[in-house]
Amino acid sequence: MGLSQSKPPPPPIFLDQPWRQINFGNNTTDLQYVEYYKPQAEEQQLRILLHGPVGAGKSSFINSVNSVFQNQVCRHALVQNSAQDCCTKEYRTYRIQRGNSNNFYPFVLNDMMGLKNVTRRNRRIHVKDVKRALKGHIKDGYTFNPECKISKGDRFYNRAPTENDKVHVLVCLVDANTVSLMGDDTVEAIKDVRDEAAELGIPQVAVFTKIDEAFPEINTDVKNVYKSRSLKEKIEKFSADVGIPIHSIFPVKNYHSETGVNPDVNAIILNALRHIIATGDDSLNRKLRFQV
Repeated sequence: MGLSQSKPPPPPIFLDQPWRQINFGNNTTDLQYVEYYKPQAEEQQLRILLHGPVGAGKSSFINSVNSVFQNQVCRHALVQNSAQDCCTKEYRTYRIQRGNSNNFYPFVLNDMMGLKNVTRRNRRIHVKDVKRALKGHIKDGYTFNPECKISKGDRFYNRAPTENDKVHVLVCLVDANTVSLMGDDTVEAIKDVRDEAAELGIPQVAVFTKIDEAFPEINTDVKNVYKSRSLKEKIEKFSADVGIPIHSIFPVKNYHSETGVNPDVNAIILNALRHIIATGDDSLNRKLRFQV
């Protein structure tokens, strides 16, 4: 009888060393950066545009950022009940309030309709709408139509956008549960949007959402986020597919069913937000220097 060949053991769940270091718990470094952030130009605000497939968690991310600063779970942006539905039909700007004061942080987050049932036609329409948004041509309240892009005659078309209307950093949100199942047309749409943003000199960041649902080791303890081998492999594959470098991809857990905030969840949201703001600020300052 021949010797039976045993299967090699599966790779360990955890990496020997975390592939990124952040301060869990009271993340004062990232919190202070965001708290004291101020654009160089007076009255300027940094605009962050969120895009990605339907169900990726764009609205939940906005709510989660708000929750960090309000120290309670917030649900200002309407969230869909399933990945098949899309609650976001309108172009909406969200400002983040400073605690209980009437002041707001000098950055805003824009939510827009996600990609759904992607075909070559609506992919082109979606990319054109994103490009108009990047250039500041879409006003708050515009209802996206997957069958046609916004026209210059539309009352929500901004013919003369200021620097405050323009986008300074583009954030692609993807669901860690389904990122490996994205069709070619969805991947191509993300790459097309990325190309349009690059042409306009707008940097891009990606955010992996729902990491607690996709990876049991993170659901057990969110501090395992940068120790998870499977998460790192998914991020590497997504980076190779769409061209966003790994150093610009940030995994987060959004608040959804919780009734209170968690310092460790706050820490990874803050870390992502801090890098999004820093990336957009570099782009904004370059633009402002050229205008002088």
